[in-house]
Amino acid sequence: MTAQVLNGAEVAEHIKQTVAARVIELAELGVKPGLAVVMVGDNPASKVYVGSKVKTCQALGLHSEKYELPADTTTERLLQLVDDLNSRDEIDGILVQLPLPPQIETRRILEAVDPAKDVDGFHAYNVGKLVRGDDALVACTPAGVMALLDYYKVPLAGANAVVIGRSDIVGKPMAMLLLHRHATVTICHSRTKDLPAVARQADILIAAIGRTAMVTGDFVRDGAVVVDVGMNKATTEEEIRRIFSDAEQPKRMEDLSKRGYTLVGDVEPRTVAEKASWLTPVPGGVGPLTIAMLMKNTISAAEMRRLKRTA
Repeated sequence: MTAQVLNGAEVAEHIKQTVAARVIELAELGVKPGLAVVMVGDNPASKVYVGSKVKTCQALGLHSEKYELPADTTTERLLQLVDDLNSRDEIDGILVQLPLPPQIETRRILEAVDPAKDVDGFHAYNVGKLVRGDDALVACTPAGVMALLDYYKVPLAGANAVVIGRSDIVGKPMAMLLLHRHATVTICHSRTKDLPAVARQADILIAAIGRTAMVTGDFVRDGAVVVDVGMNKATTEEEIRRIFSDAEQPKRMEDLSKRGYTLVGDVEPRTVAEKASWLTPVPGGVGPLTIAMLMKNTISAAEMRRLKRTA
């Protein structure tokens, strides 16, 4: 068995086309959704993410604003900016790029964002609504995983789903979304006893633990659907030979030669692809979906806030 590819890039394009069409419809109603992205400091990865988000906004016809603050910005200064963005009617979504520098109180910042503009889905109000099963702005990555599973018609009701990772950003909301779709959900983490044995019970296995290629074929039962949320770097030839199949290695070695690394998730594709029925690639799996769902959340925020007001 060789796993079929869950093509996140294809699904993301489908979502973005839907968003672009809705932007045109909203324009006829006098509404242009707007997203403000805030970055503090010079984190290279954050710069790439922020640039990609702004570029996608522009491509889909959304209004976008980018705020780049110095690394020594204080919590109070950032709170002032968030407060200003909360008050502006043309801004429907506010995204504060994480991680923030250590002197900033991250939770205070996230809780300061108006829940109606919390397109990241991190505010306690939106988390609470998610837990209750109410309509809410949901964290983009787990929402993207759900869109992926639905696109490929993966059965969820009654399925055994195992989520490896318990972060507020992915693991916990992922578990809630699966639970609301009637899956039986197990959340695992670094202290789970005999993690491979628990993971092997999964019909759907979500790997979101942030450890390079930790999930091997030993974690996967035959025919399972495996979604790799991780985004890590393999930086040696030895790692590449261990993680990737013979067919994949030349391309990965080329990446290593050009950039000093190749991207790899939390799943070891060489052994997992032999057992899974479906598997997301890295890159090109969950990553593109996160930005697509951010755009969709911005549209939803605009609709909920501005259209309800005129209804």
